[in-house]
Amino acid sequence: GSPDISNPNLKPEKTIDYELGFQQRLSQSSSLTLSAYYREIRDQIQAFRYTAAYPKTYYSYNNIDFSTVKGLTVTYDLRRTSNARVRASYTLQFANGTGSNPEFAKGLIQTGQPNLRTLFPLSFDRRHALNLMLDYRFAEGKEYNGPVIRRKKTDAAGAEVIKSTQLLKNTGVNFTIFGGSGTPYTRSSKIVPIGQSGIIEGSINGSRLPWQFRIDGRIDKDINIQWSEKRSSYLNIYIQVLNILDAKNILNVYSATGNPDDDGYLAAAEYQNLINTQLDPQSFRDLYSLRINSPGNYSSPRQIRLGISLNF
Repeated sequence: GSPDISNPNLKPEKTIDYELGFQQRLSQSSSLTLSAYYREIRDQIQAFRYTAAYPKTYYSYNNIDFSTVKGLTVTYDLRRTSNARVRASYTLQFANGTGSNPEFAKGLIQTGQPNLRTLFPLSFDRRHALNLMLDYRFAEGKEYNGPVIRRKKTDAAGAEVIKSTQLLKNTGVNFTIFGGSGTPYTRSSKIVPIGQSGIIEGSINGSRLPWQFRIDGRIDKDINIQWSEKRSSYLNIYIQVLNILDAKNILNVYSATGNPDDDGYLAAAEYQNLINTQLDPQSFRDLYSLRINSPGNYSSPRQIRLGISLNF
């Protein structure tokens, strides 16, 4: 056969970054930042066919791939004002290259095609990305402006004293909101059983997954601990909720149907005779449906975490 042979002569990949930014103060506590960047990645590793090598043609890897990432980011930053802090950003990005991973061209060169280099959208190319961070937090002492509980007490001398408790001191809530367009994938024009490769429809990475949306939240409180006059620390108690809305974001789809839970095989007319010749056709259909409905095709569901951290 023609096995893959390791290449100990591979060079390290090189990344060159350029970035140009401009920041403008809008008020005493807010600013707007514009940032344009260009990233060039050279000597990326890709599968390679050494044609007519001695004693025969073989497959290995070579530093023949390259990619470029171009983008623009607009960021609005509001420093803490009246307990609130806001940071919002939008990124427009174009990521193109000759391969998204070292096996990207393997199927092509194994069909006898030459070691072609063509630019395609990279698998991580997210054209639009939105990020919003909202944080609302109460301070302590004189800077505290939250709810207060007042109680009347009598001291040792018999005088009436009013004690105040800052109910939400050092307590805050934080939300992180993310939205982004889908990453690319290669569509197939032919339905095939799972594990097999179909026929490319259109261009490589020419289709896009749906948009994604996610909200994470966290409520926490700092408790000061005074060990001595010179030594103190604080305990942070928090409740964190990931994916608050339990959004079912799609991370992967089947190339022939564009669906995350159906590859079209069980309903395809050309495979009905093969399916019906199984020992138990209905059992085959049920088990095949379980296999293709993979949880890995979706983002993580809602998670709730309780935690304590000690800072000293």
